[in-house]
Amino acid sequence: MGDDFLTDYRKAAECHRQVRKHAQTIAKPGVTMSQLAQEIEAGVRALIGHQGIEPGDALKAGMGFPTGLCLNNVAAHWTPNPGAKEVTLKYDDVLSVDFGVHVNGRIVDSAFTVAFNPAYDNLLAAPKAATNVGLKEAGIDARIDHISEAIQEVMESYEVELNGKTIPIKSVRNITGHNILRYKIHGQKQVPFVKTQTSQRMEEGDVFAIETFGTTGKAVLKDGEGVYGYSRNEHASTAGLHLASARSLLKTIDENFGTIPFARSYLERVGAKNYHLGMRSLVSNGIVQSYAPLVEVPGSYVAQFEHVRVAYMLLER
Repeated sequence: MGDDFLTDYRKAAECHRQVRKHAQTIAKPGVTMSQLAQEIEAGVRALIGHQGIEPGDALKAGMGFPTGLCLNNVAAHWTPNPGAKEVTLKYDDVLSVDFGVHVNGRIVDSAFTVAFNPAYDNLLAAPKAATNVGLKEAGIDARIDHISEAIQEVMESYEVELNGKTIPIKSVRNITGHNILRYKIHGQKQVPFVKTQTSQRMEEGDVFAIETFGTTGKAVLKDGEGVYGYSRNEHASTAGLHLASARSLLKTIDENFGTIPFARSYLERVGAKNYHLGMRSLVSNGIVQSYAPLVEVPGSYVAQFEHVRVAYMLLER
């Protein structure tokens, strides 16, 4: 790990800390998801010193992925899209806020959950405690199966009483924590939230997003409706890409985002117009991947907490 590596991560972590603190003060009943996303994204760009409008500027520093604002049974990958129906936060909602900050492609990924009805206190306490255990266990040479087992044990020691019924809190089974690579939010290493069998260990220089999701539902997420965002598949061939609008859009994506995930609002912010046909072509050709929201069963609630660990240095909590 060179000096630039740690300097970039410290800068990204401090930006995230300050914006996260601000977001926690405004994530109250009555705020709209668009307002909250705009406050987070404007705060990141202002503090990090890159507005991301000129070509290439967002690749120097800025958002690490689209702001995730997930309500109730929506566990991950939901963001307000341009032209969509506005969503307003209510007293009985459970809201998870997940956003990333990068500096020179070094991404800090952290999330928290808020609720206003005290009935949900244990739902929030479970993944917070489980994430803290994961952070404690993580480090150079740490066995991933040991971390996963510790996370599940803590998570599933909690229960919550809703509408007179006691419900055990479960670890979500089909998503994981993950390592982070430069300009790539997801690497190849995974940290499940349930006991697993693997000989994989954390290594010096690894950057891991230690996150957990607790749920009152089935503990299995499925794709929901809509699109959260997109990311560039750098290994896909563009030889068969003949549509002019698709080629033009791909140039915009490469110049502004590279392999960093982005939202529709980010595209429009850098001036992309009438891009839907081109995007469909890029997705169908495997050049760009689209991401749907990940949802639990209706009527359930999901909470998430997450922080980044650099082996062997905790950047921010």
